[in-house]
Amino acid sequence: MPETAPTVGFVSLGCPKALTDSELILTQLAAEGYRTSKTYEGADLVIVNTCGFIDAAVQESLDTIGEALAANGKVIVTGCLGAKPATDGGEGAGTLVQQVHPKVLAVTGPHATQEVMDAVHRHVPKPHDPFVDLVPAAGIKLTPRHYAYLKISEGCNHRCTFCIIPSMRGDLVSRPMGDVLGEARALFESGVKELLVVSQDTSAYGVDLKYRTGFWDGKPVKTRLFELCEQLGDLAEAHGAWVRLHYVYPYPHVDEILPLMASGRILPYLDVPFQHAHPDVLRRMKRPASGERNLERLQRWREICPQIVVRSTFIAGFPGETEAEFEHLLDFLREARIDRAGCFAYSPVEGATANDLPGALPAEEREARRVRFMAVAEEVSAAKLQQRIGAEMQVLVDSAPALGRRGGVGRSYADAPEIDGTVRLLPPEKASKTLKVGEFTRARIVAAEGHDLVGVPF
Repeated sequence: MPETAPTVGFVSLGCPKALTDSELILTQLAAEGYRTSKTYEGADLVIVNTCGFIDAAVQESLDTIGEALAANGKVIVTGCLGAKPATDGGEGAGTLVQQVHPKVLAVTGPHATQEVMDAVHRHVPKPHDPFVDLVPAAGIKLTPRHYAYLKISEGCNHRCTFCIIPSMRGDLVSRPMGDVLGEARALFESGVKELLVVSQDTSAYGVDLKYRTGFWDGKPVKTRLFELCEQLGDLAEAHGAWVRLHYVYPYPHVDEILPLMASGRILPYLDVPFQHAHPDVLRRMKRPASGERNLERLQRWREICPQIVVRSTFIAGFPGETEAEFEHLLDFLREARIDRAGCFAYSPVEGATANDLPGALPAEEREARRVRFMAVAEEVSAAKLQQRIGAEMQVLVDSAPALGRRGGVGRSYADAPEIDGTVRLLPPEKASKTLKVGEFTRARIVAAEGHDLVGVPF
């Protein structure tokens, strides 16, 4: 690539689904000969991929755009915040980003690679036409080499009252089965040892296509979550890799995947966004399942796959939530024995219909309930981690200074990167034993520390 190639600064904010959008843009930039940078200074322009889900994320995005404008002056904005309309209302008022930062060069919504590239071309002409051999087959990734996110669909058909994502990302649009599996194979062939499947609603994959038959390696494959997991499991097995599922709603057909987990083809791990447990709160949220059915489903999953780990997220202090309803949530947490639970104090996101519900709680009470929730969640999690002591577990190594002779850090099947715990690896018992980032090791668990485990590699 010539030294004179223009440079594009890039900042990616938000969730893994936004990260995959960033990776698509970076891949296209590389294919067209642009250089990319994590800094503003010296770049010909800056792209900021934003998040607009909750107020704190909106403010972080606006602040980042402001910093990029101050440091560079030429900024293109994309992502969920880019789809948020201006607060001064009226047709033609533009976006919130343009209202706050009128000097940005262009604003697009999420999943808009071509619109972003069109804006880049207007302000920094591309060095040459793209050639496939300029970039790796797996594209440009923002994660470490040994794990990657695979987005299987865009948008969501639910209309949860606390969420504005469908207004920004639209209804569910599933990617063709062949495209998904082709990307997965390229990622495994590039050295990825953990593939994290993401979408807004992973369980609904293929619903919009009426589960039509696609093709993969010349064979017909139904566009449905079970068939996708079967194929991903085969690909992962051939490369000695993991497949982890995120954002799985507890629909009945998810039961079909549990035997794949029990047999080791898919990690026995499910990220299930329950959000609450009381039926009345769930109805106000317009969630697709009741707390009672969720308990039954969890019991069924554990019968099929006893080693399954379930993580989830919840909202405390939702409008109208009574003390009794909140206590019901705490009881659910104890009975459900959620391995990993996170909690947000309800945030009144602009544009969410929940803001119009009666019974809004003071911010102090919302935060107090979040703290109470996390205290129970940590009790449950700590008790489950104690049960791991003495077990031998496979660990994917994330960090190993000096080839791990002084130890390192890794994750078991129970730990998704950046959101769950880790396994702190002590120096190996054998002097000849070494650790390498992106490879697996066996470890004997000897202790639990907070959300983490401690293990000795062998």
